[in-house]
Amino acid sequence: MKALELREKSVEDLNKELVELYQEKFVLRFQGTQSTAKIKMVRRDIARIKTVLAEKTREGAK
Repeated sequence: MKALELREKSVEDLNKELVELYQEKFVLRFQGTQSTAKIKMVRRDIARIKTVLAEKTREGAK
């Protein structure tokens, strides 16, 4: 997922997606070493969402 796509979403949608990604990461961790690339992608998506959420909260505070 791209950061531009995430910036278009609302804060509620981003929080829902963040929860889903955390759940997916949890499941992938127990599947074994076959899914290390997928875990890496999920971790990066989580970081992107957190970054966009931080940007949105900073904009809202101004």
